Amino acid sequence: MISHSYDELLKSKHRLAMLLFFFLNSATALFSMVYPPEKATSTPAPLVIIFVLCCAGLVFSFFSKKNYSAHLNVCSIIIGLFWAWLIALRFQEIGEVDKNYLLVSLLSIFFISAIALSDNFLAFCLHAVPATLCVVFLDDFQHVGRILFTVSLPLIGLWLHHLMLRRSDEFTRRMLANLYSEREKFSDLSMLDPLTGLYNRRGLQNKLETLFSQASGHYVMLLDIDHFKAYNDNYGHSMGDQALVRVSAAIRDAVRSRDVVVRYGGEEFLVLMSNVQQEHAVRMAERIQNKVLGLNIPHLFNAEVSTHVTVSAGLAALEDGNFIHALGQADVSLYNAKNSGRNKIFYAWEATEKPQTLSEEKLA
Repeated sequence: MISHSYDELLKSKHRLAMLLFFFLNSATALFSMVYPPEKATSTPAPLVIIFVLCCAGLVFSFFSKKNYSAHLNVCSIIIGLFWAWLIALRFQEIGEVDKNYLLVSLLSIFFISAIALSDNFLAFCLHAVPATLCVVFLDDFQHVGRILFTVSLPLIGLWLHHLMLRRSDEFTRRMLANLYSEREKFSDLSMLDPLTGLYNRRGLQNKLETLFSQASGHYVMLLDIDHFKAYNDNYGHSMGDQALVRVSAAIRDAVRSRDVVVRYGGEEFLVLMSNVQQEHAVRMAERIQNKVLGLNIPHLFNAEVSTHVTVSAGLAALEDGNFIHALGQADVSLYNAKNSGRNKIFYAWEATEKPQTLSEEKLA
């Protein structure tokens, strides 16, 4: 996207260069028609053509939004050839009267090129070279050194300027690419919980924006580690962090790669399942409970439930894209599961909540 925006900026820059090019050429042609050189008896056809073409190009460029990088080169060579034709015709009329006509004409062309085409070396050359060759030929090669010196200085300066612009453009593109990469990296990091590596609430919100474009069958599961405050108080927060990391990994391993796992609170987790049937969602919840208990993390202060870390869960269907309602139902089910003895799963769709406790055989 950033690269695209930068290309749009360059496109706008070429368009402005085209507008300036047509404006300077049309203004110069108009001035030459209004104030012709001495001894000039008529208005040459190429002068009228330059004025008409540049006025038309000025109007077209103003209203059109096309890419002008290639068109600028074509217009430069065409207008440059007409200027060379004009110099040849005018020289036949006033060449003997004004000895400096050729040099003044050449400097005028270079002035237009330098102002309008300073960022486009190829267009600069295409616009100036026809007039330069015409002047050298009409001068009978008598002042080739003087003419070449007059031409070479702006050419060398523009060429060096062009090289600097290319390097600057390449550097800018690399910088923009690096900035875009860093932005993506920090954006990803800002959606992840630093301790567990799971999504945080911001990451959940980001996933919700694309979730409902998928097939139906969405379920929200809230999980909470039983008696975790007692675990922290007695084992210490360092051990508590280790337990959180292990439990989060177990939850992540128990679900599918497409499912979204979120650290929703301190010791509370949320699993967002999509494209799944109810019985599979139930089995997923039971599998998570098995995985966590199978970690065998000692929790002696959870003895009324188990001597190891366990989780309670509430599961609800997400219908009609109403995530807030499903989350509320899952939260109520989780509350009921914890108030019914913990290490249980409650389902929001059951008319009569029946706690489901894992048997010893099931845990084995």
